[in-house]
Amino acid sequence: MRRARLSDVDAIMLLERATFITDAWSEDLMRAEISGEHGYYLVAVDEEAEPERRLMGYAGLYAPAGTGDADVQTIAVAPFTRGVGLGRGLMHALITHARRVHVSRVFLEVRADNPIAKALYESLGFVEIGVRKGYYQPDGVDAISMRLDVPEAVAQPAAGGSGARHGRPAASGPASKPANPASPAGGAR
Repeated sequence: MRRARLSDVDAIMLLERATFITDAWSEDLMRAEISGEHGYYLVAVDEEAEPERRLMGYAGLYAPAGTGDADVQTIAVAPFTRGVGLGRGLMHALITHARRVHVSRVFLEVRADNPIAKALYESLGFVEIGVRKGYYQPDGVDAISMRLDVPEAVAQPAAGGSGARHGRPAASGPASKPANPASPAGGAR
């Protein structure tokens, strides 16, 4: 696992479009997120794999300095890596970074139709704090808003589970991104 670079965007966008079929981010938005001042984006790569299998997953956190809060923007894992804990590892890395930059609360949204992702987040200590009706567009799927109090999360042991991803509202500020119902374990925003 390492920090994402702009040179990773092509591979990220392939996984982005495959995972978030109805609401993939644009390449320009992904570039802006990765290079943004308050963004912390990671990629999990296998440099020795075939080119189409090098990118195993990615995740991003938005943590504006001095606010004490952060938002998981996105997380996605490739189909060939699902079920081995990569999503959990990416989330742990984001939470560790949040703690390092003195974040006390991490927020995310997860699609109501993605129980695998929701279970992962709950196992990491996230709690449901509300529902945003019709948040994920164009599908109109509700978002479950969740919060993690970072000091509590650090004290919890890691539990088993699979990876997932979040979602960003169609025309709004930082949030998370929706998962593709066709591959519920593959992503959530």
